[in-house]
Amino acid sequence: GDPTYLIVNDDGSTLNSYGLNAICTHLGCVVPWDAASNKFKCPCHGSQYAPDGHVVRGPAPRPLQLAHVEDDNGKILLSPWTETDFRTGEKPWWA
Repeated sequence: GDPTYLIVNDDGSTLNSYGLNAICTHLGCVVPWDAASNKFKCPCHGSQYAPDGHVVRGPAPRPLQLAHVEDDNGKILLSPWTETDFRTGEKPWWA
């Protein structure tokens, strides 16, 4: 599958319940995290995403895909996110 970012909670030791697909929604480049600007920045055409994956600068047309994350005694399990996208309040565009 596609690379997925796991998000560490503020406590520094637990994972958030969602992960972000690392593929840009513009043309499919891998989007690296830029810690200096606290954003995901696409090196191909300049799209930028907030820490929760919503678009803050185009040309990307949609937010990064979400996935459910579960830590099963150190084994990380990912599952499809099919319910409402909490960032948009709408059905996920990828479902």
